[in-house]
Amino acid sequence: MPSDSDRPQLITRREAILRVSAMFGGVALVGQSAMLVSCASQPVGERAQSTSNSLFKQGDITLLDEIAETILPETSTPGAKAAGVGPFIAMMVIDTYYENDQQIVRDGLNSLQAQSLRLYGAHFQIVTAAQRLTLAERLDAEQHLYMETREEGAPVHFFRMLKELTLLGYFTSEIGYTQAMRYTETPGRFDPCVPYSRGDKSWADHA
Repeated sequence: MPSDSDRPQLITRREAILRVSAMFGGVALVGQSAMLVSCASQPVGERAQSTSNSLFKQGDITLLDEIAETILPETSTPGAKAAGVGPFIAMMVIDTYYENDQQIVRDGLNSLQAQSLRLYGAHFQIVTAAQRLTLAERLDAEQHLYMETREEGAPVHFFRMLKELTLLGYFTSEIGYTQAMRYTETPGRFDPCVPYSRGDKSWADHA
């Protein structure tokens, strides 16, 4: 019989996300340190017992998909929507965000829809791609200004959260790893001087 030390050491889904988030910049990613705290120490059930899957309705998932697709649209490779980033964002907010950060996301989505209605007379999901991009750029400029001037300890801007979750969701998806980046299942030898031309795909790291 193999001993415990001979068996492969499996990691949990949260540990995998923790490692990938560290690759993208650690606690700078996704709602300040809430994600890392939830991954490392605190069970979801104890942290947010009142949270349920009703936090996001199907229309919210569609909205998150369109926001993510606006941030990472389809080009020569599939975009964020094809990678299922909308449902991923909802899952991450439900499973790993504290209630105050969840509320920031909810309020932010409501604000985005209100701006879309005011500017274009329609919800974000059904306006043109150009209109979605214009609104996303406006929110991005707003979050940059906010993040530059916010006081220490103040909450992160909701659009910053969504951008970071979009990047995390896309570049840890099968599409992101195997089509947007170059993926080698078995690592090869170390080579510090791999030929690289401007515009080439980057190599996918292992979580």
